[in-house]
Amino acid sequence: MITKKLAEEIVEQTMVRLNRNLNVMDTNGMILASGDRERIDRIHEGAAHVAKTKETLWITDENIADWHGTKPGVNMPIHYKDRLIGVIGITGNPEDLNDIATLVQLTTEMMVHQALITSESEWKRKIKELVFEELTDGGPLSPIVADRLALLEFKLKEPYVTLLVKTTNLPASPYRLIETMEDQFERQSVLIGHSQLNELFIVLSDVRQPILERKLDTMLSLFHKDSSVQIGVGLPVNNLEGIAHSYETAKYALQYGHSKLRINFYDDVELIALLKSGASPLSERFSNRILASLNTQLIETLEVFFEHDQVIGVAADALEIHRHTLTYRLKKVKELTSLDPTRFRDAVTLQIALLLRNAQ
Repeated sequence: MITKKLAEEIVEQTMVRLNRNLNVMDTNGMILASGDRERIDRIHEGAAHVAKTKETLWITDENIADWHGTKPGVNMPIHYKDRLIGVIGITGNPEDLNDIATLVQLTTEMMVHQALITSESEWKRKIKELVFEELTDGGPLSPIVADRLALLEFKLKEPYVTLLVKTTNLPASPYRLIETMEDQFERQSVLIGHSQLNELFIVLSDVRQPILERKLDTMLSLFHKDSSVQIGVGLPVNNLEGIAHSYETAKYALQYGHSKLRINFYDDVELIALLKSGASPLSERFSNRILASLNTQLIETLEVFFEHDQVIGVAADALEIHRHTLTYRLKKVKELTSLDPTRFRDAVTLQIALLLRNAQ
């Protein structure tokens, strides 16, 4: 159906070009907008007939008596996607309108099409953002979520993955960018929207890791001039209820991911995220107690040693020191902390202390 606002815009825009009176009616024949304001909100019998028959009606001096309250002119159906949504009428001598009637009808349908497409796009955008809020609030999902996903034609097929795209250069109206990003995926398998000031959300269904990684690389190319963009990839989940968890892990991927990496997977930051999310004064005291006796050089040595899987030769090369020097430092750590970095159990304690220290 044509709204009153849209009808008024059609009348205003078209009358400027035609310099003739125009009426726009709904499918019941009610005049929604007219150059003759006294006719607004009245039934136009000719328009009601057009709405019923879906055929153009010419009103002349000869048949005007058959159509109460009308004036000579032409009334034509307005279609949108093969569906009648209203009637447009031009007042005037029918002989003078022959050359412009079809053009006005086509122009009106184009205006309606553009307005309704925009309206439909806006509606879908709002629905996506509402659905995302419901999926990620952590509470039980209401039946309306499934209904809205069905309206969006979103494929309900596991696994589901949530991504967060963060950039300080997000456009004020990012919806053209969102549409371009949607083109990188199968439309029925993606929900993309604006979640926060500098952040976009992406929920994917039926996603496979190798394909996802290729899509992420392609998506990054859309931001090739934006050095601030980062993407956090959450854990895959097997049902809609799990999307809240996927979202939380995507946030952690952004929060604790390497600042120099443009794509961070939660898998790579899981341990520090677990430790950080459970951080407390107790964990801070633990870290300080274990590492308090170590200087900066020994702490750096431990970090590189663990980063290279406790392989002395590789770690020594990374530190640019002799392997005997590394062995000496590790013994020094053992003396100061009573924990041997080369023993599994002691190494775990030391690494947790380092992670908690870095997370503070």
